[in-house]
Amino acid sequence: MRRNAPSPADPTAPERTSSVGPERTMRDADALHEAGLLAENDVAAAKQVARRYAIAVTPHLVEGALGSSAIARQFVPSADELVIAREELGDPIGDEAHAPVKGIVHRYRDRVLLKPIHACAVYCRFCFRREQVGPGGDALDAAELEAALDYIRSHGEIWEVILSGGDPLLLSPRRLRGIIEALAGIDHVGVIRIHTRLPAADPAKIDGEMVAALKSAKAVYVVLHCNHADELTAEVKAACARLIDAGLPMLAQSVLLKGVNDDAAAMEALMRGLVAARIKPYYLHHPDLAHGTGHFRLPIERGQEILRNLRGRVSGLCQPTYVLDIPGGHGKVPIGPDYLGQTAEGRWRVADPEGNQHDYPPKMTDDSTS
Repeated sequence: MRRNAPSPADPTAPERTSSVGPERTMRDADALHEAGLLAENDVAAAKQVARRYAIAVTPHLVEGALGSSAIARQFVPSADELVIAREELGDPIGDEAHAPVKGIVHRYRDRVLLKPIHACAVYCRFCFRREQVGPGGDALDAAELEAALDYIRSHGEIWEVILSGGDPLLLSPRRLRGIIEALAGIDHVGVIRIHTRLPAADPAKIDGEMVAALKSAKAVYVVLHCNHADELTAEVKAACARLIDAGLPMLAQSVLLKGVNDDAAAMEALMRGLVAARIKPYYLHHPDLAHGTGHFRLPIERGQEILRNLRGRVSGLCQPTYVLDIPGGHGKVPIGPDYLGQTAEGRWRVADPEGNQHDYPPKMTDDSTS
């Protein structure tokens, strides 16, 4: 069971009479029904889902979901989440097996995750940490944060620190600045990476104070989680521009999701939209085996087909690396289409983006050598 139940709606908040322009994050099925995002006959199942997994949809994304089924599917709970397949896991990528100190995950020699907070502005219905995250989630206190930083200080092989969670940009700018400055003060740390949904979930929160908190003498990269071109509204692109214009390079990671971006046209629109916003696509994740997420997964072969089609449609700037995070904490590996093979004679055969096979080096004829 998830450790932190969703917090109830504020009983002192005024009742909304319109489903347009919500003023608060929606955290329960009744609010989503009132907003027009849940049919009446789906409310009971959504309430059952909420007893196990957190719900939160920001005002910005409520408006987006009302106009885009691709956005709604990512954030509105459904009865499908109550179906748990035999192969699904509470900790699908093995965080717990690689957590030497609270708040630290050290799966790769030269980099660690630092998770200062386990709350998010929104809760994705396919989240691989859905058993751990939630409102008021297990944030590190001052002593725990210092112990996590001490772990990084004592391991000289750590070159890159990834702030994750939860969403680290939910921290106050003051706390965020303190963490960034502490990491920047560790000589062997060369890169700080921030993984966040916030620019796409609540773009107004990416203000001057937040941007200033992220700037550092060390290289700081901001990695946006975005899965569909409909998420790249004018407000979202402006929030990202505030980061980029301040000298903070941005990457993007996406998850391949059935019913959201599982065709070449949708993937092309997403990748073009990101690159046009000066955000480099980084990873395209195959969905993890988290409890109750089977309705989002599709065969790896389908993902490879989409990536093969994408290769022929857009430039290298728009190509993410399709990856699978091996269950049990064994790391992520590329699983994209293979373009290279060998004949029985040991010659290379290379497939072009259309699937046509070519010899490499090309077979030479007597005329070609004259």
